[in-house]
Amino acid sequence: MYGFAGQMVRINLKTKKIEKKSLSEDFAREWLGARGMVAKILYDEVPRDADPLGPQNKLIVAPGVLTGTFTGAGSKCGFGAISPATNGHADASVGGHLGPEIKFAGYDLIVFDDISEEPVYLFINDDEIELKSAKHLWGKGSIDCEKQLKEELGDDFEIATIGPAGENGVVFSCITHDFGRNAGRCGIGAVMGSKRIKAIAVKGTKSI
Repeated sequence: MYGFAGQMVRINLKTKKIEKKSLSEDFAREWLGARGMVAKILYDEVPRDADPLGPQNKLIVAPGVLTGTFTGAGSKCGFGAISPATNGHADASVGGHLGPEIKFAGYDLIVFDDISEEPVYLFINDDEIELKSAKHLWGKGSIDCEKQLKEELGDDFEIATIGPAGENGVVFSCITHDFGRNAGRCGIGAVMGSKRIKAIAVKGTKSI
């Protein structure tokens, strides 16, 4: 499928199970793009009365079908969940290199389920995917956190983080990337914080 990397990742934060699945061509064609696929997953899997900051909510990371290509707006990365600000469907997006890097690592969707018992960050280096401890990062501002992870992992990793606002469930908190770009709608940072995900770090070397 042109424009798709061809895989999605499911991560259960409670059990630490990480599962890669092929992206169905029928699913991709019917729900084309990040927002469509996010909406379908939320509608099918999250109960209408779910607590947005509870374990039944999802956090979905979804680069668009054009992300990683040389088209206009080809840098966008979407985030989806049930919003703690509105209790309805939430989507937010950020530019920069995060979305393309996820596609270059081989993935079109990342779906986080449940809640981690302790702070973690998601580490992706092409086929290698791991949840790593973020205890040493918890409490840091988003820009300081990104700087520290780049020092630990290397400048060639693209990083998305939350700060203390997201950690503490502030309903207008953001997810920050590239030292100041923000996925700023719907309190998506609070959902990430409720799941105790401090950051997402990605390096991809493949092509679309």
